[in-house]
Amino acid sequence: MKITVIGGGPGGLYFSILTKKAMPHCEINVYERNKADDSFGFGVVFSDETLGEFLMRDTQSYELIRSKFAYWDDIIVARNGETVNASGNGFCGCSRKTLLQLLQQRCREEGVNLHFEQNVDDLSQFKDSDIILASDGIGSAIRTEFATEFGTKVELQKNRFVWLGSTKPLDAFTYFFRTTPYGTIAAHTYQYEAGMSTWIFECSDETWNKAGFEVENETDTVAKLTELFKEELDGHPLITNKSHWRQFPHVTNENWYHNNIVLLGDSKATAHYSIGSGTKLAMECAIALSDAVVANPNDIQTAFADYEKARRNRVEMIQYAAKVSLDWFEHMDRHMQHPFYQFAFGVMTRAKKVTYENLQLRDASFTEKVLTEFNTINKTENKKTPAAFTPFTLRKMTLQNRIVMSPMGQYSAENGVVNDWHFSHYTTRALGGLGLIMAEMTAVSETGRITLGCAGLYTKEQVVSWKKITDFIHKNTLTKIGIQLGHSGRKGGMTKPWEGGKTLDQPWELLSASPIPFKEGMATPRKMTLADMDTVVSQFVQATKNADEAGFDIIELQAHHGFLLASFLSPLTNIRTDEFGGSIENRLKFPIRVFTEMRNVFSQDKPMSVRISATDWVENGISDEDVITIAEAFKNAGADIISVSTGNTVAEQKPQTGRMWQTPFSDMVRNSAHIPTMTAGYIQDIDQINTIILNGRADLVSLGRPLLIDPNFVRNAQAYEGFQPTDIPKQYMAGTSHLYPLKASERKTTEGMKKALKPESHKIIKN
Repeated sequence: MKITVIGGGPGGLYFSILTKKAMPHCEINVYERNKADDSFGFGVVFSDETLGEFLMRDTQSYELIRSKFAYWDDIIVARNGETVNASGNGFCGCSRKTLLQLLQQRCREEGVNLHFEQNVDDLSQFKDSDIILASDGIGSAIRTEFATEFGTKVELQKNRFVWLGSTKPLDAFTYFFRTTPYGTIAAHTYQYEAGMSTWIFECSDETWNKAGFEVENETDTVAKLTELFKEELDGHPLITNKSHWRQFPHVTNENWYHNNIVLLGDSKATAHYSIGSGTKLAMECAIALSDAVVANPNDIQTAFADYEKARRNRVEMIQYAAKVSLDWFEHMDRHMQHPFYQFAFGVMTRAKKVTYENLQLRDASFTEKVLTEFNTINKTENKKTPAAFTPFTLRKMTLQNRIVMSPMGQYSAENGVVNDWHFSHYTTRALGGLGLIMAEMTAVSETGRITLGCAGLYTKEQVVSWKKITDFIHKNTLTKIGIQLGHSGRKGGMTKPWEGGKTLDQPWELLSASPIPFKEGMATPRKMTLADMDTVVSQFVQATKNADEAGFDIIELQAHHGFLLASFLSPLTNIRTDEFGGSIENRLKFPIRVFTEMRNVFSQDKPMSVRISATDWVENGISDEDVITIAEAFKNAGADIISVSTGNTVAEQKPQTGRMWQTPFSDMVRNSAHIPTMTAGYIQDIDQINTIILNGRADLVSLGRPLLIDPNFVRNAQAYEGFQPTDIPKQYMAGTSHLYPLKASERKTTEGMKKALKPESHKIIKN
């Protein structure tokens, strides 16, 4: 077999070592456009996990790398001179130049042919190669030539960054954040060999322009950053190496191979440096590609397919985490307003992979600082109270904890009247200890229902049936209960979900901002007139009065997921040319009118919420700026909290889902519009809830599906945390003697497993 590797970076070299070692008779040639000792950048980073993989694959490479790296266990977060350590994080830094030299040495030892100063721009010379490996970096010429075949997309991210070095010694990986006259600038720093450290400076484009930086003016860049970070550098110089300001390119490819060409490293996919090294990703993929080739030496297409199958999901997960991490850094100014330990906790948990419990197992002293600060600010008597179980007050409503049941349609009402099913559903979960139950979307009119099974609040009988539920909850629990009032709009007149969710044979007339059906096959709604608006406003007002009479503690206005009011907010569903269309200010007019009229008739002691969709997950949909304007408008109209959801505006949406996937949008609203928020979206356990609250992404956390199957989610979580609530019914109190020891034992077992699975430290202990 003949293999040609274009690009002599770590990924291409490591693939060559492993493959030649496994298949000594194959011919491997590496062509690198630079000199053997050229290297751009300074250090690279590997985790203990990655080092362990190197050890298993090629002991010689591992020992060479390990002998040359700087190891650290701590991560330090520093903001304007304030610092905190978080230990238990095993990483090493190695000089990129040294790494290349070590891998080149191993290639020669195994018999790989290395060719330097070879700028390959014509692949025809390698037509006899069985494999052409394109590992020629972010700007890959091969990938560019076959961009259509690979399905290449390159998206430049917003922030600016520059890669520098320094002689400043560092004992730990350190994030420095500095407030400057131009905005926040961060430095990602780590030592990679004795007397040398990497300094990657990052800031927003706005900050970059205000500071007057220039892309290629290294002298000016060094002078300005040295002055701004003089305390952090402590007299040590900054060192350049083609240190030009850049914007990070997010590279993806729909296909990783074409004919006999296969992509590796940054030519294939990039992941922002804030979650780890692209070198790590390239070398891990090199292992998978080598394995696939060795397993299928006579069937290269199968080898390529196996390689992509083995790594694509992992790479995309890392890329997603990297984009979430990058989003945090793109909004540093938003986070800098937080108290210091909350800010530091946000840095550590920004990508959602690391949680409160992860950090507690690594360094309990760090999480104790975070929790103590949170409870001190929130005036919680016991400073060790888990964040989820701290009280939260809106107007005169105080919740006993911060766990909320999301409005989940039961589709079991008859003529809009709730019944025994609803009574059991809601009261059982109240007995289960929730802070707040938000009852399902309840229609303000008969034609405002989504299905014939939807609840309503437009008749006296409906008020009475709801009051039976609220009375029981108030009498027997400390849980508060609210109701989401809404109008289905163009998404009405449907069968129940378990009946297929199709349009009814005889649907009622649908209303919307514009005559656009939700999807093909559904009825086209009628564009609302001024008279329609007056009618709907009066329906919302009457339903609000009914909700107050029924004893609800809070009302939430439904303005999300493409329903009637939401249809006015999104430019995808509102194409009106009158005063209610066009600008976001115009699109807000009708929803704000509805909310204002409701607020005027609802008890002033009781809070009101609004649920919005913070993105449509479609190009040209609602913008971040629109969402902030919407949140601020409702806040000014008297909203006490915003429940932040996303999507379901149009059928062709492409949401990016995953655990806690909607929390960045809640973060945006909460910390830009400065209003409390509720978040939701694949939140599964108490650890995630505590993490979300402590890092300032939301004030309340809504659960949907977890509470459908487990009405005692909160009780189990309280036992898991060892938290003793005051609201367990006396009839059930005896059960705690069983539940609490059980959950304590389960937690101890889980923590033991996590510790056992933690990668072995690869630190060299020197006598």
